[in-house]
Amino acid sequence: MPQSEHGVTLASIYAARKRIAGQVTRTPLIRSVALSERFSAEVFLKLETCQPTGAFKLRGATNMIATLIERHGRDALAAGVTTASTGNHGRAVAYAASRLGVPATICLSTLVPANKVAAIEALGATVKRVGNSQDQAFEEVARLVAEASMTLIPPFDDPLIAAGQGTIGVELLEDQPDLDRVFVGLSGGGLLGGIGAALKGIHSRIQVTGISLSKGAAMWESLQAGHPVEVEEVESLGDSLGGGIGLDNRCTFALVREVMDDHFQVSEAAIAQAMVAMLADEKLLVEGAAAVGLAALEEHAIDIRGQKVALIVSGNGVSLETFDQARAIAQR
Repeated sequence: MPQSEHGVTLASIYAARKRIAGQVTRTPLIRSVALSERFSAEVFLKLETCQPTGAFKLRGATNMIATLIERHGRDALAAGVTTASTGNHGRAVAYAASRLGVPATICLSTLVPANKVAAIEALGATVKRVGNSQDQAFEEVARLVAEASMTLIPPFDDPLIAAGQGTIGVELLEDQPDLDRVFVGLSGGGLLGGIGAALKGIHSRIQVTGISLSKGAAMWESLQAGHPVEVEEVESLGDSLGGGIGLDNRCTFALVREVMDDHFQVSEAAIAQAMVAMLADEKLLVEGAAAVGLAALEEHAIDIRGQKVALIVSGNGVSLETFDQARAIAQR
């Protein structure tokens, strides 16, 4: 599929890398002794948990805001940027905007706990509490864009967002040029699409494996259908991998279809067991979406013997309460 259909190129990823340098952490790639021994392979962990906001989302948000400043000047963003997110993306937009000197408004429903509101406000953003659902919060975002001239920073479906996430792929190959395979969580497609575009652009032989939830996997269902479709969102330990991709998806559907080589779906039990193993063996407390690479290896008995493999550990946005739930599931 031509790159023009999604707008993400290796050149745009390298441009993003230069643009976000100094604003975003170049995260470590560590060899896991335990996993390497368990799977008779060289298994590496890419620790996006080391970002200041605890997740990879900071890369894309920083790249998009910085690019808009470059192209249109800071005055074009005088009204501010906006989005609706209770998790990694909202924190990333708040942090990136603050670092780049741009006002940010994050729209949250009234159901969002006070501690999450305070965490986003602590990063310098204005929080607007609107409605009783995420959909109603997004309605307020649309109003701010239309009536207050704010600029939307989307969570995944934009070439600038995907290029920012793609800088992870460049770092992977700088640290381990002879990687054979990379396991990436698949949701809206910005992370997998960006990383895949970087890896394929540098070494096309590298296998890109996507992992989705067993239920509510919008991108995977859309790929099976041949066009974006809606799916019912379900509660999951890997909640960051839930949600739709947008029926009017203009970037990541085409990008993922181009760069992903294979795909696995993982159960709640497998995610829970992987979360517990990451803490026990790697001393890493991670969210469910960050553990799906290990979950897939275990649940599907994927043969990686003799290979060099990287797992993208995408974020640490998990509460102790949720981790306790995972531990209880893993012990059943």
